[in-house]
Amino acid sequence: MKNSVIFFLLALASVYCSALPEDTRYTTKYDNVDIEEILKSDRLLKNYMNCLLDKGRCTPDAQELKNNLPDGLENGCSKCSPKQKEIGRKVLKFLIEEKRPYFDQLEAKYDPNGKYRARYDADLKKEGIQL
Repeated sequence: MKNSVIFFLLALASVYCSALPEDTRYTTKYDNVDIEEILKSDRLLKNYMNCLLDKGRCTPDAQELKNNLPDGLENGCSKCSPKQKEIGRKVLKFLIEEKRPYFDQLEAKYDPNGKYRARYDADLKKEGIQL
């Protein structure tokens, strides 16, 4: 179940899926996990955050997220599956509305100059996500 968080930060680059060959997309092996269970578990969410913020060890799936996150942000999540984008938007909205300190820390690390915030702000607003 904890594996579903692997795609949550890719939602920072929340845009619509482009047509890429399957072999250039991120793995879909975690697409069908229950994200709600992760979001309800402070312990699991904290473990992922610690990994992403270089404050703790990474599970293999968290490490995969950490490795793919810069590319996902830079390329508008173009390698994400539609399900990954859906999960990502849900988690992003949760972090902004319920766990804002986590979002702020991630933004400070992965978008220190506000490049991605500016790039994706309009798309996030369309999704009902206010930064």
